[in-house]
Amino acid sequence: MLGFTEPAFVLLRDLIAQRTGVHFAPDKRDILADKLADLLAAQGMTSYLDYYYLLRYDADAERHWRELADRLAVPETYFWRQPDQIVATASVLAAHHIERRPSAPFRIWSAACCSGEEPLSIAIALAEAGVLDRHPVELVASDASEAMLARARLGVYGERSFRTLPAALRERYFRAESGGWRIDPAIHGLVRFTRANLVDAREVVRLASADVVFCRNVLIYFSDDTIAQVARSLAAAMPEHAHLCLGASESLTRVSSAFDLVEVGGAFMYTKQGATNGVGSAGAASMTVRSARESR
Repeated sequence: MLGFTEPAFVLLRDLIAQRTGVHFAPDKRDILADKLADLLAAQGMTSYLDYYYLLRYDADAERHWRELADRLAVPETYFWRQPDQIVATASVLAAHHIERRPSAPFRIWSAACCSGEEPLSIAIALAEAGVLDRHPVELVASDASEAMLARARLGVYGERSFRTLPAALRERYFRAESGGWRIDPAIHGLVRFTRANLVDAREVVRLASADVVFCRNVLIYFSDDTIAQVARSLAAAMPEHAHLCLGASESLTRVSSAFDLVEVGGAFMYTKQGATNGVGSAGAASMTVRSARESR
C-alpha cells in the first residue's frame, strides 16, 4: 500500500469534506486510502499528496472529482427501506396536497438516491395509493455519483434490492429478465434522475422547492458542520408547507437548524419552524409537533 502520511490525509480529508460533504475521521484513514488507491494507480501516481494537487489544480479536475464521487458512493440501499415515511407521503401528504393545491403537481425530491430504489419505492407507493391516477406528480432523484445514476437509469435490480419489498408489490411492478428484475417502465419513467451535490447550495436550490424532500442515509457520512450547512440550504429553498424526511439514524437535533420534528401518519419528518401546513387541521393526519430545539 502506498504511504498515506498524516499531512496528506488531513489535506485530502478536508478537501473531500468541503467538496462532497463526506467526512473521514482519523480512524478512517485506511478506508480513505483504499478508496483512493485505484484512482492514484490509474494516474500513475505514487503519492497521495500528488493526488491532492490533481484535485485542486488539474485542468481536468472536474472529471477527477466525478471519478472520486463514484469511489465514495456507498451502494447500500434496497426497496421499501424504512417505509413509514414513504407510505405517509403517498397516503397522507399527497392527499393533503391534492385537497389544498389541486392545480399544482405533487413534487418530490429524493436526494442521494444511490441506484434508485428509494425514488422507485416512492413511485410504487404513489401508485398503490391511487395518486398517479388522479393527480400529476413530479419525482426527481439525484446523486453525486454518475455510476449510481447509471444503475438507476437502467432499472434492473438483483435479489439484494428486494430484501424488504412485499412479495405482492414485486409481482405487480417487476418482471424477471436475464440479470435481474426490471421495474415497470411506467413507474421507472415517472422518475427523472439527475446529478447533484448536496453541499453545493446552488444545486440544492435547484431541486429543494419540492413538497417533500427525502434526504435519507447520507447525513450519517457528514460532519455536524456540514449537516448544519445542508440544513440551511434546504431551509432556504423549501416551501413553507414542505416536509423533509431523514433516515432513522439521522437527526437535526445535534445542530442548529430551522426545522421542527413532526409526526405525520405515524412517520417522523421535519418541517420549517413556524410553518402552518395544516395537515392535522385538514383531517388527513394526526400531527404532533415537537421542537427540535427543545429535544437537544
